[in-house]
Amino acid sequence: MKQKICITTLEFPPDVGGVGESAYRIAQMLLELGYEVHVAVFRAVFRTEQQKVLAGEYRRSNCQTSEHNGIIVHRLQPAIRSTMAKEQDYLCDLYGLLKNLHHSYQFDSFHAFFINETGFITTLLAKENGIPVINSVRGADLHKHIFSPQQHGQISWILNHSSWLTFVSKDLMNRANVLVPGIERKSSAFWNSIVPLNFDNLPTPSLINQLHGTVIGSVGSFRDKKGLEYLLDACSQLKNETELTLLLVGDFVQKESGYWEQELRHSGMADRVVITGKISRQEALAYLPHIDIFAIPSLHDGCPNALLEAMLAGKAIVGTKVDAIGEILEDGIDALVVNPADSDELTTALQQLILDQTLRQQLGMAAKNKVLTALAPDVEQQHWEQVYQRVLSQPKLNINNGLELPQLALLTAD
Repeated sequence: MKQKICITTLEFPPDVGGVGESAYRIAQMLLELGYEVHVAVFRAVFRTEQQKVLAGEYRRSNCQTSEHNGIIVHRLQPAIRSTMAKEQDYLCDLYGLLKNLHHSYQFDSFHAFFINETGFITTLLAKENGIPVINSVRGADLHKHIFSPQQHGQISWILNHSSWLTFVSKDLMNRANVLVPGIERKSSAFWNSIVPLNFDNLPTPSLINQLHGTVIGSVGSFRDKKGLEYLLDACSQLKNETELTLLLVGDFVQKESGYWEQELRHSGMADRVVITGKISRQEALAYLPHIDIFAIPSLHDGCPNALLEAMLAGKAIVGTKVDAIGEILEDGIDALVVNPADSDELTTALQQLILDQTLRQQLGMAAKNKVLTALAPDVEQQHWEQVYQRVLSQPKLNINNGLELPQLALLTAD
């Protein structure tokens, strides 16, 4: 009989977002390894529910189950009963829905993604039922949400009570070990992977006629962690030396839009910036062949899919020494790597690539070769296979008694 795994995540296709893409990719890998894979999708941020109740819309708690390429997907929705409902009311409903799923399917393991939203409910239920739980830290959960007084204690509890922890960078694993010393005995760090892409048959981007000169591009949902201020500074310094376009594939997050509009005005770059707005992943990929230099000046960023896509496209990349970006990229070998929040270093690196097309081509080819080998799906799948084999091989008594799992040889991206 197949062992049953339940992944909990705040996103899953067709939802748009990096966490959802990763959850789907890993679910497929586990399916190929012979597990029965379930995915429970829920949010611990209740803006939609609050909007609905204010509009007079109520509902019972419910679970909508469907199948997605062999993966059984359960979308959990808490009840909407009152304009006075508090966060704990919704969370209690979600816990009950997840508990009902476990009673129906009798999972052998739980696995939570992005722990500050899904980790507590998932880990509590797993520990109460004496089954192992893996928690996967993706980035902002430890880089940003750990600074919330309301979430700090809960995140530390999750780290301490996980059967196993995975991280997409060594930086994240090191921070977790500072918060809860000793967890390196039950932790592993390895990068995301990406399936090779064919850029030849993508549609022509709608804004292609607005791109002039050297095209410096960046892709994502632009927010505080992306370091876009420093990219604006650098391009502002360079615009008088050469014709260039700064292409932003994506849009600013709504809550920060006023700040970014101000930054654009003050940069003097408004007439050189092209912003696509929120578009599909397929549309975003179509812009990559038209970018000369890919910039990812993040202040912190986990292991962003946008970086891996740019590497697949063979782009010359300027990145920062943070998280997996700084671990994957090697300065002067397959990219130029600068310190975060350093406009001068970023300007120098971009200027070097603007002036040296041969270097752009060399770095782009090296980046593509690396992503096709070191970040191939079969490499990541081997890591997940080792993690699951070790976690699921432990007697349930060990989990119930709170004993530590034996040490798994540390999986790193080296």
